[in-house]
Amino acid sequence: MKKYIMKIYWLLFATFFILSCNDSFLERYPLDEISSETFWKTENDLIVYNNSLYDLSLNDDNVPMMMGHSSGSKSHTYSIWYQDEFSDNIVTINTRHLYYQQVRAGLHSIPSAPTIYGYQGWYFIRACNVGLDHYDNADITDEIKNKYKAEARLMRGWFYAEKVSKFGDVPWVEHELNVDSEELYAARTPRETVMEKVLADLSFACEHLPEDWGDGRAPGRLNRWCALAVKSRVCLFEGTWRKYHGGTNSNMWLQEAANAAKELIEKGPYRIYSTGDPKHDYNAYQRATSLDGNSEVIYWRKYESGTYMNHIVNYHKKYQGGATKSMVDDYLCSDGLPITLSPLYKGDAKIEDVFENRDPRLRQTVLHPEDQAYYNYDNSTAYTYPRFTGMTGGLPSLTGYHLIKNWDAVASVAAMGTSITPAIQLRLGEVMLNYAEAKAELGTITQIDLDVSINKLRDRVAMPHLNLNNVPVDLRYVNDGVSPLIVEIRRERRVELFMEGFRYNDLRRWKQGKKLEIPSMGILWDNAAKARYPKAKVGTSVDPISGKTYIRVYSGTEFANPVFNETKHYLWPIPLNAISQNPNLGQNPGWN
Repeated sequence: MKKYIMKIYWLLFATFFILSCNDSFLERYPLDEISSETFWKTENDLIVYNNSLYDLSLNDDNVPMMMGHSSGSKSHTYSIWYQDEFSDNIVTINTRHLYYQQVRAGLHSIPSAPTIYGYQGWYFIRACNVGLDHYDNADITDEIKNKYKAEARLMRGWFYAEKVSKFGDVPWVEHELNVDSEELYAARTPRETVMEKVLADLSFACEHLPEDWGDGRAPGRLNRWCALAVKSRVCLFEGTWRKYHGGTNSNMWLQEAANAAKELIEKGPYRIYSTGDPKHDYNAYQRATSLDGNSEVIYWRKYESGTYMNHIVNYHKKYQGGATKSMVDDYLCSDGLPITLSPLYKGDAKIEDVFENRDPRLRQTVLHPEDQAYYNYDNSTAYTYPRFTGMTGGLPSLTGYHLIKNWDAVASVAAMGTSITPAIQLRLGEVMLNYAEAKAELGTITQIDLDVSINKLRDRVAMPHLNLNNVPVDLRYVNDGVSPLIVEIRRERRVELFMEGFRYNDLRRWKQGKKLEIPSMGILWDNAAKARYPKAKVGTSVDPISGKTYIRVYSGTEFANPVFNETKHYLWPIPLNAISQNPNLGQNPGWN
């Protein structure tokens, strides 16, 4: 990135180039102002311009690709952590997150204007294209020019991939437009055409970005390894989308994902973070305030005291509703078997039983009552956990499964907008999961592939390896239409990447949206629970399979019974104001 104290300067500088299209002005060559005729001459000019692209990408609402935590008061609304609220992983309390609740429940409608993370931010594409139209003017070698072209093309391809994932067809533009450009009123470009362009951008970035900019990667500029990580993510999404939703060349995209991931795994300078402490390593670096020198993190958003800060932990401790029963049930037992098959599963008669003989990542994600002191949860030992609305003091949860994966006690009590909690945007763990899934979907996966990917992640927490010749068959997923191996790879992805922003998109690309119709539930709520948590105010529901009663989140509200309409909910609607400005955009299927 760069020094955030320069943010405003670079943003204003970028705005000049992005918005200026008055030819008569540009022909004046003012001696006291920067112009396109006097700029674009040196490598430093290209560096300065591309710095502005990084600044523009900090707006997580308009440019939700390099997701982090928004600064200041916007930490309430925009964060990579909150993306799981769109899914069946976590629930939320605060009304500021109404749109997350609406999407998760299938109650969102056609907006009059862009919603959060929606059909907006197109100025960012203009910014990329302005640079790409001018880099060749510099009096430097093609090799140097291509580094900065690659940087812009990586960002452009990444941005477009995110928009395609939500809206399908989108208008592809690869040059600077002016007010008379016909493209402003053109129809949306077909998805497959756009993604061909995206693949070209990402491939160019992988070829021409340097492996190291010499900036210490703390975090520095996007390098070649970042490009490979993004390519593996984007190509996996597109390949599985085409496989399960219909489309051409799905295997080509899956192979591109596998190739990019494999190159990064084998040749990149990154390794799974581990100190040999399986009970704490999984979340130790997730809770750190600095990721400088971390072996696993490929790219992250850095915050600095006094210049660029957030209050994500402070906010999240008060308003996160907790993990769902569905999420907790997906953690394997310590013998590598799901809870439906393992003799080691202790059941859920009380919350402590849920953690017994389970994957250590569960206890490093959800608060075990005995771990309150270790994590200094709520900075107090005055109350026992879990706690619920109606109970005096402490932090309430909607499910009973309080989240501690990202808990930092110091940040949790810091004044609003004064914390430096980082945001991990790319890490090797995700790339390993991308590799395993792509190879499994291609039908070419081997035990060696599992050993260099998923089993590396399991080694960190001392879990048994996934054995290609002995894959468990979880009866809960036999109707998903995929092999037991793919079920286990998807489970591993859900567990490892919990609250890192993937689950909602994963369910959409797998065409498993119907899983979002399962109501969000919490801990067992029997007479013992009522006695243990007096004054707790919770809604409940009987599980039709077990006959047991559990907390039912959002009971009595419009969100209690989520729906997922297969004809429309895989894509988001185009806002009305965009269609009114350009009727040729049309609307996505099912939203008319």
